[in-house]
Amino acid sequence: MVFLDFALIGLAVGLVAGGSFSALAETSIRGKRFAFAAIALQIAAFPSNVLPWGTSTTVASVLWMVSDALLIVMLFQNRRLPGMVVVAAGLASNLAAILANGGLMPVFPSALRAAGVHYRLHNNSIRVVHPHLGLLVDRWAVPPWLPLGNVFSVGDVLIALGTVITVALAMRVRPAREPAPTVEAAAARTVSAPAELATPRS
Repeated sequence: MVFLDFALIGLAVGLVAGGSFSALAETSIRGKRFAFAAIALQIAAFPSNVLPWGTSTTVASVLWMVSDALLIVMLFQNRRLPGMVVVAAGLASNLAAILANGGLMPVFPSALRAAGVHYRLHNNSIRVVHPHLGLLVDRWAVPPWLPLGNVFSVGDVLIALGTVITVALAMRVRPAREPAPTVEAAAARTVSAPAELATPRS
């Protein structure tokens, strides 16, 4: 599943709900280095035909699992942001399925047929009829109106939902805060208070 689609959906939902891009830009994200490291590891693991190297299945699987673990750490650091916990739960679900099946994400043959693709082993995905933790593996085909997608899992659904929630709620416009009183203003207020009390009322 391609999660960029759901980031765009989150932007649309946020705008419809009255959010703004400026509010999104002001959202503080912790642990960005973990996200950048995870992206680098996934590029190294799955260079496709664009980059001038190949990675063995075993090495690619290890790099992919490490990258998912780094992303979970980053998401945990941002757990106070609405939706991040849902994304982390989705990643953890996928990682559990991968670890239970020897470092590869199994996909049901029925899902491959529905998606119109055919392979035994492709990148981190392997066709399996009876995988371990079958509830968590790739078991459905992506609808044809979603570009670049093929199959997806329960974890992918959670990641997509969490992405929409995180982006949309991060676009909420925060109420403006009153500036804190300066030392001079506080001193002037203290001095003027006795004078106001001493003034006789008519």
